[in-house]
Amino acid sequence: MRKIFIATIKAYQHVLSPDQGILRHAGVIRTGACVFYPTCSQYAIDAIEKYGVLSGTIRGARRVLRCHPWQKNKIDPLA
Repeated sequence: MRKIFIATIKAYQHVLSPDQGILRHAGVIRTGACVFYPTCSQYAIDAIEKYGVLSGTIRGARRVLRCHPWQKNKIDPLA
């Protein structure tokens, strides 16, 4: 089950992600959009690997909900 969730997130990263996806490599998007380091998708992958599918997905979703345009850039590693 972990592999399926992680593969889905990696597919998102390579296709749709404004930080790592096709649009970034094509030059349509010039700057990164994520205010956190690591990106929310990478954070979700790390959380799923460390805590399992259920808890990792919840942690990843909470991280995405904290992301907004007024958020200061910050480093937020997985604890």
